[in-house]
Amino acid sequence: MTVDIAQWEASVTELWNRADSLGREEGVEAMRVLAASCPAGDGRAAFELAGMYDSMGFEAEAGGEYERALELGLDDDRHAQLAVQYGSTLRNLGRFDEAIAVLEAAPAHPSTGTAPRVMLALALHSAGRVDEALRVAIEAQIDALPRYQRSMRAYAAALTENAE
Repeated sequence: MTVDIAQWEASVTELWNRADSLGREEGVEAMRVLAASCPAGDGRAAFELAGMYDSMGFEAEAGGEYERALELGLDDDRHAQLAVQYGSTLRNLGRFDEAIAVLEAAPAHPSTGTAPRVMLALALHSAGRVDEALRVAIEAQIDALPRYQRSMRAYAAALTENAE
């Protein structure tokens, strides 16, 4: 049976729109069913299942699905989102060095904006690298500032210039 991928995507969106009203197991099971209906070898299914595991508090299961999605391949938009989500999951699992590595390698994409850098700041903080975390958080927001960009760059650099 051929799956209409546009309909599959619409079903995924609909499920995410009601995910907050579902119980943990119910949400995961609903996404499992949808993931199974996606063409075999399509990274989108693993990505969406990972996201549901993650949002329902099953971080360990999410990690395996994120890794599978990476192996299968994703479009640029989902790959950027995966970096943020997987980095967050690794951080929540206490795997700080891995989280930092994933987030430092996160691709820039309009769909995630500065989220990879903000999540990196959280991972650095969790790893006890607080000055570096603050520097990254400030730097992530500099381009959004209407003024004081030069000053903020200097302040951010000063946080870690002696450590490097």
